Amino acid sequence: MTRLIRGAVTAFALLTASIVPAARAQDPVAPFGDLMVTQIAFVVRDADAAARRWGALLGVDVPPAIVTDPLERARTQFRGQPSEARAKIAFVRLKNLTIELIEPIGGPSTWQEHLENHGEGVHHLAFDVKDMPAAIAHAEAHGGATLQRGDFTGGSYHYLEMPAPYHVILELLAFERDR
Repeated sequence: MTRLIRGAVTAFALLTASIVPAARAQDPVAPFGDLMVTQIAFVVRDADAAARRWGALLGVDVPPAIVTDPLERARTQFRGQPSEARAKIAFVRLKNLTIELIEPIGGPSTWQEHLENHGEGVHHLAFDVKDMPAAIAHAEAHGGATLQRGDFTGGSYHYLEMPAPYHVILELLAFERDR
């Protein structure tokens, strides 16, 4: 677990040292919202068990898990194709960020791919963004490639795989309240 957290911290340090200062120099508004990581997400085999472990470790209430919407509502695309991707998700909410626990339960997805190729562990860092198209374009200008996108009640998400030297997946979140 320490290796995974150290990897997430390293990825965050690279992002803040490389992408963010460059964005400030070029753009009057930073492309990743208020520059706060809002989530660190872990892919897990059992979201309920992981939520109990994290709740016990942090001394917080165990969050209930929810199941993501089906394709008809979420309009999920994985690697550019419609996907029945679904997940059971629990959100451990802390004062400064949310730990998202993702158990893939159906269809091809970045979550299932990650679990098969790397096992349980850190999947992505998430940022709330005000201008999704601009944030996507900015990440793509830095080599990011779209992995998956979809909608949820109240907003949408977009995963971008960032190449070396970042070696991280970014999740960009846009909420209807910001539109």
